[in-house]
Amino acid sequence: MHNLKPKLLLVTVLALQLCAAFADPISGRITVTVSGHGPDVVLIPGLTCSSAVWDATSAHLKAHYRLHLVQINGFAGAPSLANARGPIVQPTLDAIDAYIKTNKLKSPYIIGHSLGGTIGLLLALQHPEDVRSLMVVDALPFSGMLLGAADVASATPAAVTMRDNTLSESQAAYARDAKNFILILVKSPAGRKLATAWAIASDKSVVARAVYEDLTTDLRPQLQKIKTPVTILYPWDFPSLYSKSDADGFYQQNFAALPHKTMVRMDGSLHFIMLDQPDAFAAQVDAFLK
Repeated sequence: MHNLKPKLLLVTVLALQLCAAFADPISGRITVTVSGHGPDVVLIPGLTCSSAVWDATSAHLKAHYRLHLVQINGFAGAPSLANARGPIVQPTLDAIDAYIKTNKLKSPYIIGHSLGGTIGLLLALQHPEDVRSLMVVDALPFSGMLLGAADVASATPAAVTMRDNTLSESQAAYARDAKNFILILVKSPAGRKLATAWAIASDKSVVARAVYEDLTTDLRPQLQKIKTPVTILYPWDFPSLYSKSDADGFYQQNFAALPHKTMVRMDGSLHFIMLDQPDAFAAQVDAFLK
């Protein structure tokens, strides 16, 4: 028994060291934790979100896949570090590319939600060797469309106003606005509670700059360059301002130039599909990974 204890301690120390190596921050932009065994899957959360948004997905997949859960620094209480100033989206993309290459991941699957989906599209454009296939969970190639803008020029004034208002408002006002906004993004009461806590805990400066960049990024002219297979999940719920056919048309129009795509409408869900319809989402992830 006495001889066994040092061996167990050594195994524990080695396991902790391995975990810590994967969890180290990359360039101060992201932190990545790893679980499971098998083909590599990189999961990128959306604006203000914790990597815990993938907890159910991780529990579902980790027996058969090695999961790399990205946390964007400054979101959901994570220290802002290098994201405390300057651009967010491109440096985060660069950090994910560096992580994939440094850890010698061979064309992993990429799953990105919202802003994470935008980053996934950019990764497929700039570093196609990093992406075996991509799942985009309710993200648009040009989020400015949500403001009624036709192009970046027309989206910019509203994006500037949103950024500057968030930067200048008090923390209490930011928390109030975040709580109200989450109501239209998450249907599940438990999901709303989580997403609200993540949003309020986020560094509002990081949020403001990331929103501005997202709203003023238009990938539509470049979509035809993406040769990677892309699965796009988008939500619809009743009651809604849009019919199912209108929702289908809106997303199909936005992704029209993307050559190798599979589009799936997820009924009974708002923006956080993985929280509102976890079983249906898990089934789509399984189909994507086959």
